[in-house]
Amino acid sequence: MRARIITANRLTDGAVVYLGPDARWSAAIEAASLAADAASEAALAAIAEDAVRARRVVQPYVIEVETEGARIMPLKLKELIRARGPSIENPTIDAAAPTRE
Repeated sequence: MRARIITANRLTDGAVVYLGPDARWSAAIEAASLAADAASEAALAAIAEDAVRARRVVQPYVIEVETEGARIMPLKLKELIRARGPSIENPTIDAAAPTRE
């Protein structure tokens, strides 16, 4: 099923968060409240704007997702990366490795 959810960044630490039940924000996309129609999307957007005014989150916006049971998958690559993390591992420098000159 296709639906929409609200995402934003938490103001205290910049973490990606999703609007869930009872106006709570969670870093877990699976905790997001789903909007299946324009009325429920508008209701979620109003809650998100209240959170902006309360300085809990910044720049909330709607994203499209597909659901399969409890699993929520963003349809756009950018949102998939925001939900699941970087698409590559973070390289580290090995101090013992020889350097090239």
